[in-house]
Amino acid sequence: MNYTETIQWIFNRFPSYQDKEKNYYKPGLERIHNFCSYLGHPQNYFKSIHIAGTNGKGSTAHMLYSILQEEKYNIGLFTSPHLINFRERISCNGKLIDKNFIIEFIKKNKKIIEKEKISFFELNTGLAFEYFKNKKVFMAIIETGLGGRLDSTNIIIPEISVITNISKDHTKILGNSLSKIALEKAGIIKNNTSVIIGFCKNHIKRILLQEAFNKNAPIYFIKKRKNISMYTIPCESIYQNYNKQLVLSIVNLLINKKNIIISNKSIKNGFLNVNKNTCIKGRWQILQLNPKIICDIAHNEEGIKIITQQLKKEFYDKLHLVLGFVKDKNVKKILQYFPSDAFYYFCQPNIDRKLSIKYLKKLVKIKNNKYVKFFYSVKDAFSNAKYNSKQQDLILISGSTFTVSEILLNFFM
Repeated sequence: MNYTETIQWIFNRFPSYQDKEKNYYKPGLERIHNFCSYLGHPQNYFKSIHIAGTNGKGSTAHMLYSILQEEKYNIGLFTSPHLINFRERISCNGKLIDKNFIIEFIKKNKKIIEKEKISFFELNTGLAFEYFKNKKVFMAIIETGLGGRLDSTNIIIPEISVITNISKDHTKILGNSLSKIALEKAGIIKNNTSVIIGFCKNHIKRILLQEAFNKNAPIYFIKKRKNISMYTIPCESIYQNYNKQLVLSIVNLLINKKNIIISNKSIKNGFLNVNKNTCIKGRWQILQLNPKIICDIAHNEEGIKIITQQLKKEFYDKLHLVLGFVKDKNVKKILQYFPSDAFYYFCQPNIDRKLSIKYLKKLVKIKNNKYVKFFYSVKDAFSNAKYNSKQQDLILISGSTFTVSEILLNFFM
């Protein structure tokens, strides 16, 4: 198989939970343990930082990845989902995983993958670990896929565990309360391994403290820091400012507890060059000016709440919202954060888990707004928004990673 055929085989044989329904989510660590044992335990050949959380874990991972690149360490990154290219999930020193490595990995391990009924994310995890071993990375930054306790990445023993925050998302799988979700995320806390916690509510702090105490894990809660304006990032936003503070806490711990050399110059340049070093996409990403077009992958109540706060900092004449969602999101609550006088273009992403237009029409009730339209494709909704926009207007695309992905494919492919 060539690269295109290999990727098609992966997606056809192993539909992901993110694309499909709950039935494709396969929790538990037995399969990934067996798979990595067969591969020769590649996860034991490099240091790692493990990052879980409801929001911000991808941005945190990319910023840290950029800083360590600036210090000239050999660094790997495993994150998900991808927005344009499958290879975005796995990279080393800013370069996406080699196509030939993916081809050879599947060819070599196809029988065991089929025999053990490895899931889509387990396949990605094993592939990432093997690639980082092959590249002899000094450290890999590993983002969990879903939750933490039963996530397939949770077989690593990291230098530091990180939980960015806790809010409601994937409630059918992780639990319908913040306490239950916190316990799932806390599953990445390891014995005698430091854990850093981002901003969270006091009752969540108590749960995480107890988990850390049970495992004798030093725990650090980040505090709002002053004097971080010296560290600038492209497209500064409210929530990236939170993530920046968390990254600085991780860096300080690496320097002071792990004796890893990271200069202030590397920290500054790492933040400044995060786009160039990591190709991060979909985080308050400005695609065009006049009219201004911004996309953001915020997809749950807390994420949407923060980007609507960011919207208040923008200057525009009229606001056009292209919004598409997946199932299990509280769309009624999410829509409360958007201004009622905006132009709404609701759509459905092209995946099985989409929240259908039929259902959205029953759900959407925006007071005093005559401009609410529904489209059966993201492309049509976006085209209509562009047609109706003037140069001084702003178009925001959000609501789902998959909605943003379809827009980015339109811009960059």
